[in-house]
Amino acid sequence: MQATHCAPSAPASHRGDDVVARLRQSEIFRDYQDAFQTATGLPLVLREAGSFQPPLHGAKQTNRLCVILTGSSRTCASCLQVQQEVEREPGAEGKTVRCFAGLAESVVPVRVGEQIIAYLQTGQVMTQPPTEQGFRAALAELARWRASVDVELLRRAYFETRVLPKARYHAALRLLASFAQHLSLLSNELMIRSAAAEPPAAAKARAFIATHLGEPLSLDQVARSANMSAFYFCKVFKAATGLTFTHYVARARIERTKQMLLNPHTRISEAAYEAGFQSLSQFNRVFRRFAGESPTRYRARLPGSAPVSPTHPIPFAA
Repeated sequence: MQATHCAPSAPASHRGDDVVARLRQSEIFRDYQDAFQTATGLPLVLREAGSFQPPLHGAKQTNRLCVILTGSSRTCASCLQVQQEVEREPGAEGKTVRCFAGLAESVVPVRVGEQIIAYLQTGQVMTQPPTEQGFRAALAELARWRASVDVELLRRAYFETRVLPKARYHAALRLLASFAQHLSLLSNELMIRSAAAEPPAAAKARAFIATHLGEPLSLDQVARSANMSAFYFCKVFKAATGLTFTHYVARARIERTKQMLLNPHTRISEAAYEAGFQSLSQFNRVFRRFAGESPTRYRARLPGSAPVSPTHPIPFAA
C-alpha cells in the first residue's frame, strides 16, 4: 500500500542507481512489466534498493484503497514501515508482508554480485476475500491514528480490492524471481562492461581478463598486459571499475557460469571449471557469496528447470 507525500530516502550509490535507471528503460523490462500486469492485474515496478518512497503509487493497476489511504500522514508512515519491513532480509526468492489493511506487498531482489541494487515490487492485493471483520479492524486502526477518511468510500474500495488466491500469488512471484535472475545478469554485465571515461589501460586489462578468464590469472600478469606496475595498476583499475582486481575477476567468473547455466545441458561442474575456478569447493563458496544462494539452487530456479522445492515458500507475515 502506497502513499503520495512521503519524503524520499537517500539515493543509492551513483553506479547502482545508474544501472537501475538503465534497466528500467530497457525494452526487456518494459515488455515483461506490461505482460505481468496484463496477466495478473497487479502493479509491477523496478525500484532502487533502500528507496522507501512509495514505489507503486501512480503505477498501472494501483489499488484504489491505497490511493484513498494516502491522505493521512500516519497511514503514510505505516506504508513506509511496510517498505522497510519487506526489504529486511529478503531471500533469493523475495519476501512478502502485509499492511494493516490486510494487503500483501512483495519484493524480489535484483543483485549485482552479492549486493542487492534493486527490487521488483508488486502487491496491493488480498490473498483471501475481504471480510467485514477485516474492514472493521482496519477502521479501528485508522481511528486509533485519528486519521480522517470517508468511511463509505473506503468501504467500497476495500471490498473491491483484487483478490488473488495464495497459490496464484505465489506463482506470480515465482515468475518475478525468474525474471529477477535475468535482470541480475544484465545488471552485472552493465556494471562490468561499463566503460564510461575508462582509462585505456583499464579497458585493456578488462579485455585481457575476459579473454583469459578460464585460465589462472595473477595480478602481475594482468598488470603487465596493461603496461603498468602492479601497484599503480591496482589504483587505476579500482578507480575505473569500483572493484579490486580479485573481486572483479571473481564476479566476472560467476557471471560467466551464470550465462553457461542458462543452457540446461551444461553441468554445474563444467561451467565452474570453464570459467576458471580451480575446485568445486572454491566455486561453491564464491558463488554463494556473490549470488546469495548455491549454484544448485540457482540452476533450479532458472526457466526450463525443475520447479523450486515447495519447502522454501516465499514467507507471508502473520
